[in-house]
Order: sequence, then C-alpha cells, then structure tokens
Amino acid sequence: MQILKGHWQLILITFVLFLFWNTAIVVPLKILVVYLHELSHALAAILTGGSVVEISLSPYQGGHAITRGGSRFLTLTAGYLGSLLFGVTLLLLALKTEADRIILGCLGAFTLVVTALYIRDWFALAFCLGTGAAMLAAARYLSVEVNDLILRVIGLSSILYVPYDIFDDTIRRSGIRSDAYMLAEEFGGPTIFWGGLWLAASLAIIYFCLRHGLGDSSNMHFGKRGQQS
Repeated sequence: MQILKGHWQLILITFVLFLFWNTAIVVPLKILVVYLHELSHALAAILTGGSVVEISLSPYQGGHAITRGGSRFLTLTAGYLGSLLFGVTLLLLALKTEADRIILGCLGAFTLVVTALYIRDWFALAFCLGTGAAMLAAARYLSVEVNDLILRVIGLSSILYVPYDIFDDTIRRSGIRSDAYMLAEEFGGPTIFWGGLWLAASLAIIYFCLRHGLGDSSNMHFGKRGQQS
C-alpha cells in the first residue's frame, strides 16, 4: 500500500504505456528509444577512439549506426544497454532534480547536433529534427512539471522497451542479424548467450534503479516546484 501511495504516478504512467503499447500512440516513443540505441553505438565508438559515419532510423522501429574503428565489442554491446542507461538516467534526473527544463533542452539541442552531423535519410531527419525542436520548445515554453513528466515518460518507455527488445531480437528470434548475432560472429559464443547476458544486465540495472533510485515517494506535486523555481 505504501508503494502504491508513494509511486502511484509512475505506476499510472507505466499502466498507460502498457495499455497503448501496441498502438500508434506509443510508436514515436519506441522510435525515440531506437534513436537512443543507435546513439549509444555511436558514442561508444567515439569514446573508444572510433568515428561515426551515419545514424539511421526507420518508421518500423529499426535503425543502424555505421561506425569506423574503436572497440567493436563495446560498440556492439552499447546499443541495448546504453539506451537503457539513457532512460534510467533521464528518469532519475526527473525524480531527483528540478533541472527538468535544462535537461530536456540539452537533450533536444544534442539531438539537433547529432542530426546535423550524422543523419542523412529523410525519415530520420524529419523525426530527429521534429523531436529535437519539440524538446527545445517544451523546455522553453512549458512548465517544470510538464518537462518533468516528459522525462519520466521517456525514461519509463526505455525501461519497458529495452528488455523486451533484447529478448525478442536475441533470444526469441536468435537467427536474425542483431547486435548479439554480430557479436557472436566476431567474438564467438551463441547469440542467445550474449542476449541472455544483456537481458540479465538490463534487469539488474532496472532493479537497481527501482530499488535505490525512487526513494519513499516519486510523485510530483503540481505547482509547488513551479513556485520555488
């Protein structure tokens, strides 16, 4: 009962996402998580001494990041787990800070920079330009509470999507050319082994977030933070 009382807003958001998960309403959020997945590949390549040639997205919740150099192992591993870490970080920042406008604005500006540098196909250009601009507009014109809600929704969408995506791409359909499939090709071991490790790691990250990051209450109090900021 205490959990329900202290976190009913997050539970409600999660329920709504589940309710509309297979509808067109949630598709933009799923594509945003795919963007974070491909962005994580790109960042891993850059941070390990490589470079990024292109990032692409499709309207069917697919995408790719073409990279050169860097650690191939870390670059392949970073996709699923990196997008989950993005989601967890955004959720925790929304819960623990009052810098929601700054955080969403920085994410929007960064998305526009990534778009200018690495995105070339029309759908990805339209999606990332629109998403980046919408984030900047929300940060500029909407209240702290609304920005906080947006960050919570993005974070929870990633937390819900990533474990399912890992299971679906690397375990249930282990024969498709996923990140785990390529990792198995290049470093050995079956696809299911790498997918299982990533699934276990994703669930551990989510558990740590929920167990140690939420605190006694995660509910927003509308109007209160807006008066203090």
